[in-house]
Parts: sequence; structure tokens; C-alpha cells
Amino acid sequence: MSATREEHPEDLRVLEAFVDHLQLERGRSEHTVRAYRREAADLLAHLREVERIDVAGIDIMALRSWLSARAETGASPSTLARSAAAARTFCTWLAASGRTPHDVGSRLRAPQRGRHLPTVLSAQQAGHLLEDAEDPEHARSSDAHEHPGCSESTVPEGSPEAPDPTEQALALRDAAVLELLYSSGLRVSELVALDRRGIDRDRGTVRVRGKGDKERVVPVGRPALAAIALWEQEGRPVLAAGPGRSGEALFLGARGGRLGDRAVRTIVDRSARAAGIDKRISPHTLRHSAATHLVEGGADLRSVQDFLGHSSLQTTQIYTHVSAERLRRTVEQAHPRA
Repeated sequence: MSATREEHPEDLRVLEAFVDHLQLERGRSEHTVRAYRREAADLLAHLREVERIDVAGIDIMALRSWLSARAETGASPSTLARSAAAARTFCTWLAASGRTPHDVGSRLRAPQRGRHLPTVLSAQQAGHLLEDAEDPEHARSSDAHEHPGCSESTVPEGSPEAPDPTEQALALRDAAVLELLYSSGLRVSELVALDRRGIDRDRGTVRVRGKGDKERVVPVGRPALAAIALWEQEGRPVLAAGPGRSGEALFLGARGGRLGDRAVRTIVDRSARAAGIDKRISPHTLRHSAATHLVEGGADLRSVQDFLGHSSLQTTQIYTHVSAERLRRTVEQAHPRA
């Protein structure tokens, strides 16, 4: 994307109105609003500096010129697809708000994206990851990262190691986080936004708000419910006593405030290495893995779509490709005539 430019006063007013529309009328997330504003600002600058027109003169040729310029900077097909989506939303709003006579963005298409299969864990790897998180050694590695004041070096040589309450609390939290990510296929943003009332223990479900502020209710497996219960009973009270404001957040950081998405990524990455998983994984890997294992277990795509909160079934269909690819690799390795 182009370097930061000074925005034209008229463009600035348009951008502020567009942001208000995204936030107040569309209910888009802060991340989406920032991304769409950035794309719209870059498009408006291109119109003035390259096309020599203002927003009222925008047409499909100008949009394609802008997208082509983005491609020439080395933007990937997936980035161009996001840029095109933002531009279409922007152009639809321009027309609806009377700033342009009609929606010129509806015909804008990005280059075809190649099929990229997501990284997934095998069921055995997922099991190792979750079992390892319950190991006492995991507690020590968790504490060393988040609470260095309670490291092993503080115990005098020759003294028996007394369990540290914070260390134990972090280990219980990590185990519950990993179990819930995999059990319910949650996005990391959904997990960190959870309050305690979001878990229905009687029905074995969790209520989350996903993309577009859409709410869905997802099943929670028995191991995840047990891990959450143990965390709430024995771990959460310890961290809630810290200086942070915990409120009703389900998961807390070491200082007692709501757990952040960066901390969750660290938990997953560190836990994977501790479990001997030789691939770099993220919280989304657990979501991909849960969906793939559901498909491999015979779940229909519509059910998996509802489970993940996808607005389009086409997005969910990637997991049939993942399962087919895994089967192909298994056959190549095991079949004598492969």
C-alpha cells in the first residue's frame, strides 16, 4: 500500500462519514473499520494523484486502475481480494449516501486466489497438545513467560519446590483456553471476549459473538467444560486478586485483567513446542483442526458452517479439500501401489 499521505480535507470528511457508517450502522469490528478506512483512503489518494478526479467522478476504470497499482507493489492475491472487498463496500456506501449517482464497485473483481489449504493438526497431535497442557511442567513454562517473579530460580537449592499459586492458576487457565479453542472452534477474538455467563454448563454450550456481531451458540465438549470448571474454581480467583480489573471476563491475564489475543497466541505457540509439535501453529490452527476433524468424522457441511459461524458455505468447503488432501498423503505413504 502507498506510503502515508496527507489527506485532502474533502476526502477526510468522506472518510469520517464512512467510518461512522461502518461503526454505527454496520456494527463492524474495530479491526475491520481500520482496515476499510485505510483502503478507502488509499483509493481516494489514487483518484486525486493518478486519475486526477475526486470521489464524485469515480468509475469502474478508476477502481481497476487502483487495484492494478496495488498489484504492482507486490500485494498478494489474498490482499488484493481484501482490497477489492473494501472498495466494493465503500462504493456501495458512496451511492447510498448520495455522493455518487450509482454503485460503481459492484463489478470490481480481484485476481482469482489460489487454493491455500490451512495447516491442521492430526487428532493425535491435538490430543498430545491438550494432554501436555495439564502436565505440571507446562505450569512452569507458562509462569516463566507471564510471571517471571515466580521462576524456579527463586527456590533455594536443596529445598522442596512448593507449588506457586499463580503458577498453578496460569496452568489451569492455559489448559482451559486450549480445550475451548479446539472443542468449540472459536476464533481468538471470540474467546478473549467471553464473559463467565457465556458458558452454559447445564446445556454444554458457549454463546459467542462472531464476525459482523453475529451471535451463535456452540457445543462445548465434556473435557473442555471440566477444564473451565477447574479454572474457575481454583485458578481464576488467584489471578482476579491481581491489580488488573477482571470484571466478568472468563479468562484473565497474569495481572488479573482480561486475557488478550496476543497472550492466547503465545499460549498456543508455547504449548505446541512443549508438546513436540514440529509445525508453527496459532489459535486459528485449532479452529481449522476442529472443523477438519468434524468433516472427517462425518459431520455435514451445513452443521460445520453453523459451528464455525461462516456466513457462506463456500468458506466451509475448504475443509473437504483438507480432508481429501490428508487422505491422498496417507495413501501415498501406505499403499503399495500408490
